[in-house]
Amino acid sequence: MPPQDASSSIRSGCVATDHRIHRRLFLEGAGAAGLASLWSWSGLFTHPQLLQAAQRKHKHCILLWLCGAPSQFETWDPKNDLRTRGPFGSIPTSLPGIHFSELMPRCAQIAHKLAIVRSMKTEPTEHFQAIDRLNRGDAPRPPFTRPTLGSVLAEQLGHLENPIPNFVLLDPCPEGNEFKSFKAGNWAGWLGAQYGPVRIGGEFKIPNVNKLADITTEDHEEREALRRFLSKKYENETRSEAAASQNAVFERVKGLMTSAHLFDLERLPARDRERYGQGTFGQHTLMARHLVENGAPFVMVANGMPWDCHVFHHENYQMLVPDLDNIIYQLITDLEERALLDDTLVVMMGEFGRTPWLNASRGRDHYPNAWSLALAGCGIQPGVVVGATDDLGIEVVDSPFDEKNLFATIFSALGIDPHVEYDLPGFPIFHRVEENSEPIREILS
Repeated sequence: MPPQDASSSIRSGCVATDHRIHRRLFLEGAGAAGLASLWSWSGLFTHPQLLQAAQRKHKHCILLWLCGAPSQFETWDPKNDLRTRGPFGSIPTSLPGIHFSELMPRCAQIAHKLAIVRSMKTEPTEHFQAIDRLNRGDAPRPPFTRPTLGSVLAEQLGHLENPIPNFVLLDPCPEGNEFKSFKAGNWAGWLGAQYGPVRIGGEFKIPNVNKLADITTEDHEEREALRRFLSKKYENETRSEAAASQNAVFERVKGLMTSAHLFDLERLPARDRERYGQGTFGQHTLMARHLVENGAPFVMVANGMPWDCHVFHHENYQMLVPDLDNIIYQLITDLEERALLDDTLVVMMGEFGRTPWLNASRGRDHYPNAWSLALAGCGIQPGVVVGATDDLGIEVVDSPFDEKNLFATIFSALGIDPHVEYDLPGFPIFHRVEENSEPIREILS
């Protein structure tokens, strides 16, 4: 059975004291470094484990999930050969010798702030399997459910007392993508329901979290304290996983009572809303920036399945890509201007790429053999392009990377050990990243 306290779910090189400032670590540090240095704030954070834990809590991640799988040819890896290129050319970027699609002029201006991986090579060819793989970092091992990236980062970067949810999924078109098949318990897997997402979009809305008007704040707090005491007592006595999940939900709702205003776009300046564009993806990306600005550890923005263009690919992409180009530009620029980029990792990706050729309906089909993604911010070396495909974009010819390498990169960029082992009694051995897979070191700062 998964542990109730997920912060104790790691062993072999990364134990609970690595993630939480607690009494035993104080005493251990006092014995090693001397009481005089530890019992002062300046001395406290010279202890390596305490310093690492404190620094990690201030890091964030925004995942722009381009559901449906964008074409690498009209974004990060344009080709000159007309058989692949289609009607869109390429333009130079702020990096000498590097070109992006002509549909991305704003990203071309900030290429020196991005890291581009042009050599992703993965296996699943269908959306659900690929989305599942690229959100969990490994192939399924039934009956065990591996936590998604968002849940792992919620556990590692957040804390359960945070009034802002540690994992926010902004999913404006949930019926238009495969996430509708992800049940509530699927997201966090063995980490537990407290690390599942708060979902906003479509039928997923912020619940009615207003306090009852006919009771005082003091009465409300006393009732909540009694509920928490009784439910926790029941959970401990029965070791009930269902009770633990219910308690976690109550705590998240309590947090939403104080942070619900952060999900109201109308409170943001009209000028900001205009800059990000009127589409739901742009508006939710702005909301993601706002949530991170106010302390959210992990925010994922999904966008239905518009990138899955099996028909009239070029006609659709001449609208889709410029919108994405602007959204990425606004987000990276905003984070930098707010001094948040160094502490916020931005990942821009879908579940695979698109074929180098067109089908009979003038569309590009699914293609996991060679595709691209982009990262920026926390822990990432800016202005780096790694990997390459051949002239037609059919095969990776330099530095192939898969989902394990990607997850190891994300964890490493955020200061999280990618190779520690989960402590799951009665389970097989699982690691954050399996097979000791290496991160993409060329793009790590």
